[in-house]
Amino acid sequence: MRTEESAMTSEQLDSLRTLRMDFSRLIMQHRFVVDEMLTKISILREESVHAHSYNPIEHISSRVKSPRSLLAKIRRRGLPLEIDVIRKEITDIAGIRITCSFIADTYHVLELLTAQDDIRVVEIKDYIAHPKPNGYRSLHAILEVPVFLHGGPVPVICEVQIRTIAMDFWASLEHKIHYKFNGDVPDRLIDELTEAADASDQLDRRMEQLHSEVHDGAPAVDTGEDFDDEAMRILWDLSRREG
Repeated sequence: MRTEESAMTSEQLDSLRTLRMDFSRLIMQHRFVVDEMLTKISILREESVHAHSYNPIEHISSRVKSPRSLLAKIRRRGLPLEIDVIRKEITDIAGIRITCSFIADTYHVLELLTAQDDIRVVEIKDYIAHPKPNGYRSLHAILEVPVFLHGGPVPVICEVQIRTIAMDFWASLEHKIHYKFNGDVPDRLIDELTEAADASDQLDRRMEQLHSEVHDGAPAVDTGEDFDDEAMRILWDLSRREG
């Protein structure tokens, strides 16, 4: 890079440094939106456990594209080096994956997220109701969330994928197979992957049915904060005083 920089004019070098700063700021904002979304999701999970004695979320993972990955995608897409265009056209710079136990949980979590006033739904793709031809299933939500910076709120887009454990396992295996064969997967494996996706879907629905039968009408269990004997004694004394 030093050799290339020495061959640049001062104007070109200044332009390159400005672009680098712009891209760094863009990626930083997407890191912030991931932090914002993870906070929202954690609150939803904890509140659900407290209020309903049930945790619909098994696992959460997140990532932000590296500068190299982002620039490679810009080049593949033939996009101009304009931040506003990139921000609009590349919606997976920030990504969050939520893994749930059951299909109903995926829709419930999506509903809870999109019901929040400061989240704007850009697009939702339901690959659970309408799987891809290869059997891929998941909910994809493109959401716009304000990130509050010193200059005011900046709307930033985040892609959220919500799927069951079985869907996530299948997607991980499918990705590894495509990576191993560099995208040129033998027809036999493609057929087996599709069959595995169908089997995974049947397992999801059977497990959800069993879960519903076991928990139907079950009384709620208090899973709130840890009230030890002393805390309960104080609570009782205070309630008597209020009475």
